[in-house]
Amino acid sequence: MTDLSGKHIVITGASSGIGRATAAICRQAGARLTLIARRAALLEQAAQDLGGGTAFAAADVADKAALQAALDHAVATHGAIDGLFLNAGIGGTFAPVEHYPDEAFDAVITVNLKGVFWAIQHVLPAMKARGSGAILVTGSLASERGLPMNAGYVASKHAVLGLSRAVANEAAEHGVRCNCIVPGLIETPLLESLPPEAASQMAKVVPQGRTGQPEELGKVAAFLLSDAASHVTGQSWAVDGGMLGTMRV
Repeated sequence: MTDLSGKHIVITGASSGIGRATAAICRQAGARLTLIARRAALLEQAAQDLGGGTAFAAADVADKAALQAALDHAVATHGAIDGLFLNAGIGGTFAPVEHYPDEAFDAVITVNLKGVFWAIQHVLPAMKARGSGAILVTGSLASERGLPMNAGYVASKHAVLGLSRAVANEAAEHGVRCNCIVPGLIETPLLESLPPEAASQMAKVVPQGRTGQPEELGKVAAFLLSDAASHVTGQSWAVDGGMLGTMRV
């Protein structure tokens, strides 16, 4: 089992889905946690469920000041941040490029890219000064493939993969790692919001023949945040049942 004993792990988008599942796995591995998301009631319930050593701060990652305040609260509560999992994101609007609304494009770029950038900027100096730290960003199959009908989302997820690689290159000499985890079709509230027949059709394109569970991705995320992945940085790590290596767009 991944060992995170003594580590302080901060997770955004932690109130449900991948973030919530990863938080539970990290807590089981011995980490102190700070959970960040918009929905205070769900965060409080998650913190209670996970037990002692779990703090939370409600913040919208699209609000730079609120996000930075939540990160400062994490440090004030549990000390230096050893692992930062930037998982919060939105799906954007489905429309052809020529009809994609400016406001939808701006919204998805702000949440999926700027929020990640602001958080890394805020936390990285202290990690560099300590000579250690792990940053993990949630990408997407759209980080690696030009999927149709959602230009804003694809642009944002391509961008966070590039950002994570740039950060990895800059931070490596300071003992800080940065990776991008790439979920496939994981059973999250976003996937569950689709009509059952659509989800069933999508599952058929997964070589394993099924969608993934949040816990399956959470275990990989916990590993990448741990010292067991000490020589892993600048990577795009897919948890997708084989889709990325085989899919046709």
